[in-house]
Amino acid sequence: MNRPRLRVALTVLLLAALTAVLVPAVREEGYFSDPAALTWWYAAAWALFGAAVWSLRRVPARRVVPLVLAGAVACCVAGLAGPPLTSTDSFRYAWDGRVQAAGISPYDHAPADPELRALRDGWLFPRGAAACAGHPDRVVIEPGVCTRINRPAVHTIYPPVAEGYFALVHALSPPGVRHKALQAGGALLALAVTGALLLVQRSRGAQPRTAAYWAWCPAVAVEAVNNAHVDVLAVLLSVAALGVAVRRRALGGALFGLAIAAKLLPAVLLPGALAGVRRWRDAAALLASAAAVVGLTYLPYVLASRSSVFGYLGGYAQEEGYEDPGAGGRYALLRLVLPDSCSVPAVAVAMLAVAAYVWWRGNPEQPWSAALLVTGTAFLLLTPGYSWYALLLIALVALDGRAEWLGVAVAGAAAYVSVRALGEQTVPVAYGLAGAVVLTASAVRRRAAGRAAPISRCGRSPRKPSSPAGC
Repeated sequence: MNRPRLRVALTVLLLAALTAVLVPAVREEGYFSDPAALTWWYAAAWALFGAAVWSLRRVPARRVVPLVLAGAVACCVAGLAGPPLTSTDSFRYAWDGRVQAAGISPYDHAPADPELRALRDGWLFPRGAAACAGHPDRVVIEPGVCTRINRPAVHTIYPPVAEGYFALVHALSPPGVRHKALQAGGALLALAVTGALLLVQRSRGAQPRTAAYWAWCPAVAVEAVNNAHVDVLAVLLSVAALGVAVRRRALGGALFGLAIAAKLLPAVLLPGALAGVRRWRDAAALLASAAAVVGLTYLPYVLASRSSVFGYLGGYAQEEGYEDPGAGGRYALLRLVLPDSCSVPAVAVAMLAVAAYVWWRGNPEQPWSAALLVTGTAFLLLTPGYSWYALLLIALVALDGRAEWLGVAVAGAAAYVSVRALGEQTVPVAYGLAGAVVLTASAVRRRAAGRAAPISRCGRSPRKPSSPAGC
């Protein structure tokens, strides 16, 4: 066998091994009972993923896109191999879709509200002592009645585009499909993100290999497909927005608005989208269109709802420790060196500094590079405990190519799963190691760029390491 075919075969073999590990990983029921075993499955999947993307670097160019797409399909199919096991968020999605189909605003009632008893079924609301006892992921809401929905006593927190997606999935789903509808939706959206990444890379003449950072990533199979997190919809809209905003600011801003109205997290991309933008008209076009779209998507729900359309958002922020740095493992790295009371101001100052830096030094032709720096910094400062938040970061890595930031996604998985087996110290250790990897890789890149600068074909040093080739 010649060398190119051997490289392709090796990559295919690693992808097959990755898929084979992902199947039991998404079927492992040890999140509550044996998180250590689940941690080992995740570690094996991430190791095989790293080996596969490394192998792809040597594959002939004409084979890259077919391999990326084939691997994306295989990983998504693996994610469909079992029901959601490490998150119950998709059960809330299904409920919100059902409520909207009944003509009721999802912001007006909590799932446990007696007024909505007529909408309950045996899947989301199991009945009987046997169905409720011994299931740590179920909450008793009435004598003899429990629910799979988390936080059943509070209103939904999901923004309007997400709610529209839940309603659409419910409308398209055949009766009795249960969790598979949202998982299938997550798989289709994950594949659409892969396609969008390949299109953006092709439009800028970049290598399509980095799309594998998203397409083959274990976090995508686990969080976007198996757990069916709506974050994948926000990621698709964000990738489209970053790809479009380079040339068409208003359209890019509108797509950013849709992404923010799907999951609020993409708002962190806006400083990156404005990187290097000096004309106030361009900045205003992007920001105004984003704000207008967010407002317009909320408007129908505002008119149809009696309660606040922000639901439990404030309570969620407090519950997760974003308002109280002493709780929830948030600000874990900052709390190693600062008093708890200084964590929130420190994050605000640091994020303003990073936003100013990318605006002044960023490359307007590559807004995803600046967005990756801002988003990754936010993750390291906030140390979120939910691994699916990193889906946005993974897509930015696939656009930009700086694979060292994937360590932050690994840290998120450790903070969500491994912390149950290893204790609270897992959070600062995992994010600390991820930050060290990023800083080390950044130093290596700067040194390499400094050595390459004197032999630039233009005869001068490039203005920025991230600047595109050319004079």
